[in-house]
Amino acid sequence: MYTDSEKSRIIEMAWEDRTPFEAIEAQFGLKEQDVIRFMRRNLKPGSFRLWRKRVSGRNTKHRRLRSPDVSRGFCPTQYKPR
Repeated sequence: MYTDSEKSRIIEMAWEDRTPFEAIEAQFGLKEQDVIRFMRRNLKPGSFRLWRKRVSGRNTKHRRLRSPDVSRGFCPTQYKPR
């Protein structure tokens, strides 16, 4: 379904604190529940538990809980060309 690089990017975006689930949905078509299932299948059980603990209730992972002043899904310096 997804290439290895796409899987890696989804996991990376899911771990990032400031990337909302809506950004993952826009790019890959995975809703929050789909991301949770994806992470459960692609992470070790302990890593999945750590991730769930980290993102549960985190207002930066949910666009509707964010401050209206934040309109971006990532830090401006995050994707600097190398």
